[in-house]
Amino acid sequence: MFLKIWLNYIMGYVNIKVESYFLERFINICISKKIFLWNIKRKKSTILYANLSIKDYKRLKEVAKKTKSKIKIENKKGLPFIFHKYRKRKIFLAFFMFIIIGLIATSNFIWNIEIRGNIEIKEEEIIELLNQNGFKVGSNKNKIDTNLIINKIRLQRDDIAWMGINMRGTNAIVEIKETDKAPEIIDENEYCNIVSNKNASITKINVQNGTAAVNVGDIVKKGDILVLGYMEGKYTGIRYVHSSADIEAKVWYSKKEKFYLNQEIQVPTGATEKKYTLNFNNFKINLYKTLSKFKNYDTINESKKLMLFSNFYLPIEFIKTTNYEYEKQQKTYTEEELTEIATQKLEQELEQEIDNKENILNRQVNIYPNDGYIEVEVIYEVLENIGIKEKIIF
Repeated sequence: MFLKIWLNYIMGYVNIKVESYFLERFINICISKKIFLWNIKRKKSTILYANLSIKDYKRLKEVAKKTKSKIKIENKKGLPFIFHKYRKRKIFLAFFMFIIIGLIATSNFIWNIEIRGNIEIKEEEIIELLNQNGFKVGSNKNKIDTNLIINKIRLQRDDIAWMGINMRGTNAIVEIKETDKAPEIIDENEYCNIVSNKNASITKINVQNGTAAVNVGDIVKKGDILVLGYMEGKYTGIRYVHSSADIEAKVWYSKKEKFYLNQEIQVPTGATEKKYTLNFNNFKINLYKTLSKFKNYDTINESKKLMLFSNFYLPIEFIKTTNYEYEKQQKTYTEEELTEIATQKLEQELEQEIDNKENILNRQVNIYPNDGYIEVEVIYEVLENIGIKEKIIF
């Protein structure tokens, strides 16, 4: 569909106004005669506007006669009409032709790389891997062996399970599927202990196979043996087994940090300035002459690659830089204010480490006042299942 519209633009097309009491019949006859109409807009019940090629327009006379329609050309569009309009302006025409030739030439290159499917792997890492293997912005897509590049990257990274590269116009879509990081699996026929993977206090231990090495209430450290991989019987003696057990424990998460009563803070003034840059395939042109007029400021860059239509990017990137001015001020907090700010900060950091926040049993905040600062410690007590299997090596 889009290709057909683009070809009609090259060959020339017209925008027509159709007045008729039989508009539906008019459209149906056009479809049956394979007269391609697009961008159809209906106004009232007897008027519609549409685009069609010059060639098809010449075939409308018979359709108009059958449907008693009145047809009028509203606009003429496309290259033939542009050339006719500017036929005496040779410089403009030459420049226009240069642009057309440039667009055709640039269509053979990659001007944008889009990464999809990554979760743990950063986009910058994937882009760097592609660059190292010769797949980068500005590369001629006709000279790239995508299968070879995919195989090379798969050998370099064991955390990529699958990878695909699709070329769409000047846009390269790179899709990946990351490898699931599964814990080491010990065969059921192998002997193993169960060891603690966290510092904790045992609240429940239910051993299905093996011999318990700890009891409820015991404090254990990471690496301590919780269940031994053997069983001892009165008549059978010692025999080694593959341990299995359900072990529940209280696990402690803590963070401790200094916070000063006197601090230098940044106060936004509300003043901003914007600067613009054009990037032609890593050749940057600054559209501003002076440096920032602000002494203290934060900067945010926003970039947008230019494109003619979906998946047809141009080697031009428009960068907007916004500077936000701020003033440095000295602020003195009370211990109460600083305790609240510090506690909130540490709690947010701790909660990012805890998988199941519903299992938080207790929360404790310890404050240690000092000269000019306070130390704040936040401790969470969380109920979790602990223990990992560790192979017995004889």
